[in-house]
Amino acid sequence: MGYPSKRTKTKTRRYLRDIDQAKADLLSPRHLELYKETKLSEDLPGLGKYYCTACAKWFESDFSLTTHLKAKPHRRRLKALERPYTHKEANAVMGVGVDNGPARETTMDVDMSS
Repeated sequence: MGYPSKRTKTKTRRYLRDIDQAKADLLSPRHLELYKETKLSEDLPGLGKYYCTACAKWFESDFSLTTHLKAKPHRRRLKALERPYTHKEANAVMGVGVDNGPARETTMDVDMSS
């Protein structure tokens, strides 16, 4: 029988790079160059010629790259790269540094005499 497969939102098998890493690639050509140096071009699709910097993906041909550039996942990634979350926003989501006012004490007065 086996175990039922658990459906997850993110597939770690296809995980490439985070948004902040891709943003650093776009802002600094040296950062991108250092990343590409860690990969062997013989092991990459299309010998590493066709690369989408925003999505951090290599493609087989120029045609597949241009098709990808018109696709919806690429546009979503570009939108996410326009305004990435800051550390301040991430901490606010976790509740660090957020003041919700004084804590309320809840006490119940119960009459035990009867």
